[in-house]
Amino acid sequence: MIPRRVSGAVLAALTGLVVLAGPASAHTELESSSPAEGAALGTAPSQVELTFGEPVTLPPDPIEVTGRDGVSWQVGAPAVAGGVVTVPVTPSGPAQAYTVTWKVVAKDGDNVTGTVHFTLTAPVASAAPAAAPGAAAASSPAAPTSAAPATLDSAGIPTWVWVLVSVVGLLAVIVVGIRQLRGRPKD
Repeated sequence: MIPRRVSGAVLAALTGLVVLAGPASAHTELESSSPAEGAALGTAPSQVELTFGEPVTLPPDPIEVTGRDGVSWQVGAPAVAGGVVTVPVTPSGPAQAYTVTWKVVAKDGDNVTGTVHFTLTAPVASAAPAAAPGAAAASSPAAPTSAAPATLDSAGIPTWVWVLVSVVGLLAVIVVGIRQLRGRPKD
């Protein structure tokens, strides 16, 4: 009789843990990117665009583009519109594999990171860096207004709250189970 009660209490505790911990594991995911994962490009992109499944905010230095040889591209001021992050880049370097490393803050307050890999099949043309400052100057007035929504998207429940609720719920189930076991006469 006792094993049946104990297994019932354990089952109830595990069910409570799964139900309460479920929301804590939900994070935004990268839905698409430009350049796309695994893309082979003949011309270097002038910007990187990342689209997430929910609105995000940005920590300092959220985007980095690095070649296999370790050379980093110059990255401009990022703009956020809901779940879309756009950042101008000034490419430099030879034809090789490149990695976009990104980090964002999800709606629930957790930091989320990832990478996108692409390949340039031709070296960056020398005219690209000269054209990029003009493009950066044209986009810089738009950057402050585009970046403003990032501060509005910081609402959400932090993960530590969900963990705390899960732990308290699990402890409550365990305490109730122990009280039921102690209160019953032994067979």
